[in-house]
Amino acid sequence: MRQLNGTLTRDGCHRFKNMKTITVLGNYSGRNAGDNAILGNLLHDFSLVQSNIIFQIPTLSPRFIKSNFGQYQVRPMGMMPWNFAFRNFGWPLYKAMTKTQMVLITDNILFDRKFNNPFVNNLKSIAFFSSFCKRKGIPIVLYNASIGPIDHAAGAAALQNVLDASALVITRDVQTKNLIEDLKLRHPKIVVKADCALNTQVPSLLRIQEIVEKEDLYTNPNGTIGLNVNAYVDNWSKKGSLSRDEFCKIIAGTADRLIEQLDVDILFIVTQVMDIKITRECVGHIQRKSRVRLVDNKKYTYQELTALIERVEVLAGLRTHTLIFSAATGIPMISINAYPKSVAFLETIGMGNWNISLKNISVEKLSGLIQRAWNERGKLRTKMVPIIELEKKKARESVRLVMDLMQ
Repeated sequence: MRQLNGTLTRDGCHRFKNMKTITVLGNYSGRNAGDNAILGNLLHDFSLVQSNIIFQIPTLSPRFIKSNFGQYQVRPMGMMPWNFAFRNFGWPLYKAMTKTQMVLITDNILFDRKFNNPFVNNLKSIAFFSSFCKRKGIPIVLYNASIGPIDHAAGAAALQNVLDASALVITRDVQTKNLIEDLKLRHPKIVVKADCALNTQVPSLLRIQEIVEKEDLYTNPNGTIGLNVNAYVDNWSKKGSLSRDEFCKIIAGTADRLIEQLDVDILFIVTQVMDIKITRECVGHIQRKSRVRLVDNKKYTYQELTALIERVEVLAGLRTHTLIFSAATGIPMISINAYPKSVAFLETIGMGNWNISLKNISVEKLSGLIQRAWNERGKLRTKMVPIIELEKKKARESVRLVMDLMQ
């Protein structure tokens, strides 16, 4: 017989009389290490405070949710055509948002890019079903969230629909607060906290050493610099001016210059499966390939990738959560600006000057900025770590705000 939170069961199973249900909306299908980190840390943070919650998670891969987060009380809800779903629109999302006690909208899924395409855009579908939440008295909370870009009237109107059904906005950056206010939208209380992925826990040293030996990493006594790219290059929100080939050659040229001038190795860290191809294209243009390694989230978990990032000296990247993983372990980072949320995050942790625009990127400018960060890495780390510790604490405080609403 085993006791769990005051309930005794003969088979070791714990059954709650008063289970609560929370729906968590985000891109949780396993392809993005950043999304995985948000969900994993969210579930962990709530488990420290409340144990009688079932988390409903709309997903393209219920198997992924069960195999990776099955230690928590999760209920994956398939969003494939046989589930009567047209990706982000259909019966599963309606059920998830109306058969629950609360809806958490996480990450950066409220934007109006490709507004009418449910394969890309979440805002239109969520806005439509938000009216049902409002009628049923089901509170929506923007949790660990960023918003934007919102460039069109239809997007602003849809966002207003979501906010009208929301009880609280917990954002991870002040820019989201400013966007809502600049658009002059009605809104509930806005609280600025921090990204829960900052609290990612790394695996054991034994496991990391296995990966290091398998991938032949960190053999250079001079150190390793981390690089990260993404498949969107500079056209995530609007059509960019930089071609894919031009971008790859700039990244490759930067890697070669860093190898030549600093005598370091280069580690490419892929945190979104769709970025593996373009990363390999970048590596293909590098002259000193023997000094380059690549690890990706197809093989390794977000916790393992975070631990590998912890061993580089400096990281420069496009994916926001790659930068967040770097911050989580106290590694100075440079944002190659592809998303507004990346700039917002760096400003939050006092690294706002350490970014470069894709509009003006070149081998000279990017390698120069990375070398400057390399030279100042000790000072940057000393300045950054106390701020990050406060941000980690702020991230955990978000759970209490949600639980207060459920009383």
